[in-house]
Amino acid sequence: MYKMIVCDLDETLMNDDGSLSEKNAAAIQAAAAKGVYFVPNSGRSYTSFQNDLETMHLRDQPNQYSISYNGGLILENKDNRPLIINAMPFEVAKAVFETGAANKKAATHVYTQDKLYIYNPAPDDSNYLENRGVSFSVMSTPDFEQFKGQNVMKVIMALPTIDERKQMRADVEAKVDPSKLAVTFSSGRYVEFNPAGIDKGSAAVQLGKSLNIKPEEIIAAGDNSNDLPMLKAVGLPVSVANGIDSVKAAAKYVTEADNNHDALAEVINKFVL
Repeated sequence: MYKMIVCDLDETLMNDDGSLSEKNAAAIQAAAAKGVYFVPNSGRSYTSFQNDLETMHLRDQPNQYSISYNGGLILENKDNRPLIINAMPFEVAKAVFETGAANKKAATHVYTQDKLYIYNPAPDDSNYLENRGVSFSVMSTPDFEQFKGQNVMKVIMALPTIDERKQMRADVEAKVDPSKLAVTFSSGRYVEFNPAGIDKGSAAVQLGKSLNIKPEEIIAAGDNSNDLPMLKAVGLPVSVANGIDSVKAAAKYVTEADNNHDALAEVINKFVL
């Protein structure tokens, strides 16, 4: 029996327009009623999906949980209480940011524990975020010292092509020891940098352990490469129909539906209800 579902949001649970379907929300509520934890496991900040938690009837609930920043932060939904904080070392985060800021094509995001800041925002990226309810502050100068003493959860860059994103990874790893970084790609637009050892999979296992849930009792659903660590860490890895090839290859089940047609409801109805 599966006791927990960890689920990516964008392009997995959510429609392309950033909305949560009624069928997905109803299936999540039915799973929760059976005592199965439903845990958003997103690269985004927890602040950006509070309205969606409300629709799931999970907002501000005790003994319900969320994972943000690719595993950087694990919260109890009640009062958004931090349980585990996996922040980046300041000097590592600074070096990653400065590499991104030097590229005029890159919109470079800095996620602190509670806020998002963007240097050199790009219209397409900003629209993508706004459609998903993600608020941010624009950095007028590339001065990273303003984050001294704060928890920096991750640094990411939006770039137009996969080749440019791969080059950004190489540029960062030329300045930062790669052993200090966990690097992933997401949403067909981002290259993401977390501290080494921190990813969606490590966080899912951490949370499961705290709840006495074994990895084999967890379902994970995703679509992109930053979801691969959680698919590889759990008992039932699932790709939605629109998942990239490497995600489908790692999955034990690929949904018939894509993210725009209630893929998560398909998973919950088949394996939980």
